[in-house]
This record gives sequence, structure tokens and C-alpha cells, in this order.
Amino acid sequence: MARCDLGMPVTHRTALRFIPVIAAVALLATACATPAGGTASPAPTESAATRSPEPTPSATPSPIETQATNEEIGLPSSCDDIFTGELRATLEAELPPLNDPGVTMYSTENAEALTVLESGVPSLRCTWGTPSDRGVATTVSIVSPADAKLITDSLTSSGFAAEEASGGEYFRTSQQTLSMDEQVVELGETHFFRGNAWIATRWVNYGPDSYTPGIVAQLWP
Repeated sequence: MARCDLGMPVTHRTALRFIPVIAAVALLATACATPAGGTASPAPTESAATRSPEPTPSATPSPIETQATNEEIGLPSSCDDIFTGELRATLEAELPPLNDPGVTMYSTENAEALTVLESGVPSLRCTWGTPSDRGVATTVSIVSPADAKLITDSLTSSGFAAEEASGGEYFRTSQQTLSMDEQVVELGETHFFRGNAWIATRWVNYGPDSYTPGIVAQLWP
């Protein structure tokens, strides 16, 4: 069987060759109209005694601002908070244990994404499996809009496929390669962004479609 050792960090040598996904951004411009023609009439003299103060407008959150606030989450306190129910039962049956200390695989190989992870953003890292040729590493992080854009731009330029779903945006890539003993190894990454959260997952020879959606459903019930 192919062996992709999860006990050592994966180096960044694999060149991903996919068609980039280009996101278009629409800009809304407003203009002020200037009245045409007309006869100017002198303005009445204002009296300090009779002048009424103008009402102060109150700030009302826009729908976009309200939605952004509702989408934000706090960092989970432990991996038990993100793996529950059927997903937890499946992982315990197919890829135990949770958080084996020997599994040191990163949750991504993307250079920009790793830079953000190593910058000290609030993060929770969880793994499934043992040091072997099969396993998963996931990191849930709280990131700023600037960091999120930096990562998504890098993922797009690296050929990750983008898809809007579950109230956020997924970025996925996968590939097959041959090990030194010419065995097929399947590996890939899935990233999800919503509100202030980023879920990064890297997997080797194990990538069920329900994995990241199960975490999303738990974080945004």
C-alpha cells in the first residue's frame, strides 16, 4: 500500500495544475445630480433665536453588516465541539483515533495559507488517524477579512476549484500520485470560508464528501 507518512510535515513540492477560478467583483458607483437653470432667490436671514437645530441622524446597521455579524463565530474550545453525531461515529470507526500526537501533517500545503496559520491567528487543530499513509488534519481559525482574501486569492491562483455553498465558499483540490513503490496515493485539500472563520483540511487516502460539511453544520447550526 502507498505510504505518505503523516508523522512528518509534508513539503511543498507538488505543483497543482488546475484551471483557475476567476471571481468577478461588481462595483457600484453613485453620482450627485446638479440642478439645471432657474432663478436664484436671496436666502432669508437666519435668526439665532428662532433657528431650530437639525435632527441628528441615527446609524442603522445595513443588512450586509447585520448578516456579517450573525455569521461570525467564536473559536471552538476543543475538537469535541466540531466532531459530533454521525460524523464522529464514522471517523471513530474508519479512521481512529482523534488527535494522535504522532500525526504532525499540516492542514494545508499552500504557502500563503501556511503563513497566515503561523502568524498566530486563533486556531484549533484536529487530526484523525495514526502516523501512516492514511489520515486527515483540520484547522479551524478565526481570520480577518484581509487574511481571508489573501488565502482565497492564493488558492484560486493555485488552481483550487471554488463553489458557494452552506452559506460560505468552498475551495477544493485533489490529485493522485505514485509512491516510491509505485502505489497510487490520493491526497487533497478542502478549505471553507464563512463569516470570520476558515476551515482548512488536508487529507491523504481518506477524503469523504461529508467531512467538511459536517463540521460546517456543527459550527453554524
